[in-house]
Amino acid sequence: MGSPGTHAGFTAQLVRRAGLRATSVDYRLAPEHPFPAAVEDGLAAYRALLDEGVRPEELVLAGDSAGGGLVVATLVAARDAGLPQPAGAVLFSPWTDLTLSGESMHTKKDADPIFVPEALQTFATPYLAGQDATQPLASPVFADLRGLPPLLVQAGSNELLLDDSVRLARRAAADEVEVTLRVWPQVPHVFQNHFGHLDEADEALDEAAGFLAAKVRIGREA
Repeated sequence: MGSPGTHAGFTAQLVRRAGLRATSVDYRLAPEHPFPAAVEDGLAAYRALLDEGVRPEELVLAGDSAGGGLVVATLVAARDAGLPQPAGAVLFSPWTDLTLSGESMHTKKDADPIFVPEALQTFATPYLAGQDATQPLASPVFADLRGLPPLLVQAGSNELLLDDSVRLARRAAADEVEVTLRVWPQVPHVFQNHFGHLDEADEALDEAAGFLAAKVRIGREA
């Protein structure tokens, strides 16, 4: 589920605040196209931008939920393919562990207004199509993140996937990646999508836009 169309408003808010142009990736979806189709499409889109002459120093990535996990997987796949890394990436409530093993899957069960663990499993199962959920490109929380660009990770405290953000940030720090983790209290999964109605959403989008714009500005000056 989801497409560039469903996320057009969210994307527009981010790029307007950052003063940047955006390319939205219409990557293939499960169950018709299970893992690793989405990662292959993310890598192909990234490679295409580089082939079109976009300097990696002026390129930044962003994604939310499963798309946030896909951003990390794309960065890892690009590194492993010998491609240069972009200037940075923002991850909004990224889903980075398809094994659903984070403690917040239990500790936030009564706080999350959107998901229950069983619902997340119904998304993970067709995406994996019987493949190992611990594969790094399927669950980037288990990946070697060395060499990735600076990351900004945002999450809400009232979400089952909170530990996906916390553990990813911890892994990135251990792998010598510059990473900033921000957790807003008492807001849900991808709360940033409630821009214009939730103060925390606008604050988070401003922070993300500032982060992306700063990384691109540094790249242009390099």
